[in-house]
Amino acid sequence: MIYPKEAGFRMPAEYEPHHGTLMIWPTRPGSWPFDGKEAKVAFTQVIETIAESEKVYLLVEDSHLEEAKKALSDRVIYLSLPTNDAWARDTGPTVLLNESKQALAVDWAFNAWGGEYDGLYAHYEEDDQLASLFSKELELPIYDAHPFVMEGGAIHSDGQGTIMVTESCLLSPGRNPHLTKEQIEECLINYLGAEKIIWLPFGIYHDETNEHVDNVAAFVGPGQVVLAW
Repeated sequence: MIYPKEAGFRMPAEYEPHHGTLMIWPTRPGSWPFDGKEAKVAFTQVIETIAESEKVYLLVEDSHLEEAKKALSDRVIYLSLPTNDAWARDTGPTVLLNESKQALAVDWAFNAWGGEYDGLYAHYEEDDQLASLFSKELELPIYDAHPFVMEGGAIHSDGQGTIMVTESCLLSPGRNPHLTKEQIEECLINYLGAEKIIWLPFGIYHDETNEHVDNVAAFVGPGQVVLAW
């Protein structure tokens, strides 16, 4: 299969029109104490706000489905797909577009932000499979980028060929230690249809994702970046 870049696909910007948003109901005890009570309140507010303007696909375990339905309106689209945790931005697919607005879902390898080196949980097999399973539900063609490890929060696009990342994350020994910085950059260009990669040295100090770029900087327009400071 040829690279997405060769096929004319690019990673759109977050501020471009959306088809919908993928979210996961928070239930994993290790991440959401007290049965995720406060997290579910926050998730509900976010989901309902997004649902006012676009589709929301919510993944919910069968044992929590009625709980979620009681908290949310009937605008939500529920899917029963297995997950290990609720970080859809990182475990879901990166959806690319071409000039005809056809979509292509990139399925990265996911290892819980570091695998055996410094990953946050040991069992992440279901999270690693999520991108492909969700894409199949939406009948999206899939580009399998395995074994290249990446998370959605580690990359940010201006929609015009520039991708912003952090060295602390992408060069972490828990991601792709067999690749050089130059090789990682080449992979990003080919997989995301990019022209240029901007490398920030760090994200937020000691962030548990190895300092994802989405915690510190984001494109809000062509040539415009908002920073957390």
